[in-house]
Amino acid sequence: MKQNETTKSFSIGIGRRKSASARVKIIPGNGKITINKKSGIEYFNSFPQSLAICRNPLEIFESDKSYDIIINVEGGGLQGQTQAIQLAVANAVSKLDSVKRSKLRNLGLLTRDTRIKERKKYGLKKARKASQYSKR
Repeated sequence: MKQNETTKSFSIGIGRRKSASARVKIIPGNGKITINKKSGIEYFNSFPQSLAICRNPLEIFESDKSYDIIINVEGGGLQGQTQAIQLAVANAVSKLDSVKRSKLRNLGLLTRDTRIKERKKYGLKKARKASQYSKR
């Protein structure tokens, strides 16, 4: 077998949203999700819809039961982490098979949501909240 004929059995993707950052490794398996060394159900026990959102890029191609997902995520809240994981999984799937990239791009799953919290300015209470103006 030649050097360039080898096929990759796993893929790595990175995703970010707000202050959350996720690193995902997709390997052939039976559909198990591990997040920060916990099962996906245990990690998202208060918000089970998050697992469906995380699996969405794989479910589009009906391959969610043929790959295991190993996720390291940090920062942000559960919603930001969920969206960071979704972007990372989509990036990993697109690296796994370049044909799937165009469909993921058309569905908007490869686009990073760049909205982040605006910094607080001095003299104000929050980023834009000021004390009430008094004319007299």
